[in-house]
Amino acid sequence: MKQMWAALAAGMMAALAQPAAADVKTGVDAWQQGDYAKAVAEWQPLAQAGDPDAQFNMGQAYKLGRGVSANMATAIQWYRKAAEQGHVRAEDNLGLLMFQQGDRASALPYLERAANRGEPRAQYIVGTALFNGDLTPKDWVRAYALMTRASAAGLAQATASLKQMDKYIPAAQRQQGAAMANEAGRKDLAALDQDDRRDKKGASVPATAPTPARKEASPPAESKRTAAPLPPAAAPKPVEKAAPAKAAPPAKPASGPWRVQLGAFSEEGRARALWNKLKGQVGGLSAYQLFLVKGGAVTKLQAGPLSSSAEAARLCGAIKAAGAECMPRKM
Repeated sequence: MKQMWAALAAGMMAALAQPAAADVKTGVDAWQQGDYAKAVAEWQPLAQAGDPDAQFNMGQAYKLGRGVSANMATAIQWYRKAAEQGHVRAEDNLGLLMFQQGDRASALPYLERAANRGEPRAQYIVGTALFNGDLTPKDWVRAYALMTRASAAGLAQATASLKQMDKYIPAAQRQQGAAMANEAGRKDLAALDQDDRRDKKGASVPATAPTPARKEASPPAESKRTAAPLPPAAAPKPVEKAAPAKAAPPAKPASGPWRVQLGAFSEEGRARALWNKLKGQVGGLSAYQLFLVKGGAVTKLQAGPLSSSAEAARLCGAIKAAGAECMPRKM
């Protein structure tokens, strides 16, 4: 039997966990300065003692090969330990990495929950599964809703997939799916505002070092069982494998209280280098203003202004689709 899915691109975003203890924060600070070995040394005993944030960070270290040799099996083990304690970002990464490593049936429950939380790559995978009836019963309404949300987040392949779906899904079902996507989007924005309030209290620390060049910018490709869509009576494949396209963020507003943060760096030159790289990968990003915010020994890379959390979320979606980290910030 031919493969059901093409492999998910090699990596995912490199954000770090919310530090719940001083030593976890010490490790995050070391990571931000590029001292990955020290970060791992701080997190290792805490992770072994059961701290879920430290466990998630150990998973990140093993996935990226920073401070330790890259080992996807060990990364999965640490993600699983944290996820079992309710760490939702660990669960998101667990599902995506399991899918990438070929354990797709077992990954699906994690991806379902991640998709419901608004993770666009998980929405793309689950939407494709629901459309094709692969791994899960066919549901074109929900498939259209999830693909709509992934497309709105900036995943170029999701946009292409949505156009394919338009050829086969009846108009009434597409309308139901679009309404479902809009309702879910409103819930996402409410959760985003809550996260922003929590972040202002110092609960969240993003990763600081830019991820090295890699092939992790692309979201999951289509199933390789057939290259062309099947007749409408059978389930068509939503996308054909194509070169990654640039995702266009929303038009720049005149002003607004929101920005997006792309990381924090020990050297300003590294922040500028990432900005210059992303301007060539994310369509329309150069229309936004670059902000280099100094804070102690680090320089935060931000872009804006944006008028609302929804605009910031869409711009972050486009940036994440290019393989970089991004977090909305209200100033």
